[in-house]
Amino acid sequence: MPRRVDPGRVVVFGDVIDDVVAVPSGPIRPDTDTPTSIRYRAGGSAANTAAWLGSLGATVDFVGRVGAADVSRHGMSLQAAGVRPLLSMDAQLPTGTIVILVEGERRTMLTERGANAALNPDDVTDELLQGAAALHFTGYSLFGNQRADAVRSLIARARGAGLDVSVDPGSAGFIEDFGVADFLDTIDGATMVFPNLDEGKVLTGLSEPEDIVQALARRFEVVALTLGTDGVWVGRSDGSKPGHVGAVTVRVADPTGAGDAFSAGFLYSWLQSRNATTAAKAGVRVAARSVTVIGGRPPV
Repeated sequence: MPRRVDPGRVVVFGDVIDDVVAVPSGPIRPDTDTPTSIRYRAGGSAANTAAWLGSLGATVDFVGRVGAADVSRHGMSLQAAGVRPLLSMDAQLPTGTIVILVEGERRTMLTERGANAALNPDDVTDELLQGAAALHFTGYSLFGNQRADAVRSLIARARGAGLDVSVDPGSAGFIEDFGVADFLDTIDGATMVFPNLDEGKVLTGLSEPEDIVQALARRFEVVALTLGTDGVWVGRSDGSKPGHVGAVTVRVADPTGAGDAFSAGFLYSWLQSRNATTAAKAGVRVAARSVTVIGGRPPV
């Protein structure tokens, strides 16, 4: 019997975070007060992507881990975005938290991974993968734990079940800490990768966007290198020349989660069109929407 596939269903695996977003009114003054807008938002790169996918109309199953007191709160937040939350409870570790300091289009992030560090790729079961069209996760699922073999196994199980597998590398600094060769070896077998420019430079040792895309396309079927306000470079492993997609100009309120939103827009379009350029254009549009609001998720 042929495998029954929901062409719009995506399984997302990864981090859930409580974001504390601080936007100073001007230059930060050491040793005294700086008037600042401070907002508390649900976040986490993988959870943000799941929420944007849900808001676009995809069927989304999200696998994550939070502190014991926060299962209901984060579950309801994801459900409000159209996501089915599959959250495990951690009795010892708190929900992860990031303090995000926003200065124009730049961010500084102070991160405590919390319960995310105990998330196990084996929590994504074969039954959950059955009938899905794609699996998405971020590099944060690797950083800070020793489950590289389980991540490799998850990719192999998903590919064996016929799913596309997309990876957002997540953090140039954490990739360097983990080891570039080890990181690439761990995600080998993924079909799509969505690095930003800094991550692309670290992963390849190259500096020019087109060169980075060509290098990564020798390993992955589809590469989308995000450049913020400079748009996206897109490449494929079929030997075709990489192409550039321009950004959408908007007034930026908070760049947090723009890459997560791009991943969602790209995936949602890719599952319908199988066209990388079309998917990149959709990703850029969703990313532009995301930076007009405070926090990394769509407004409910």
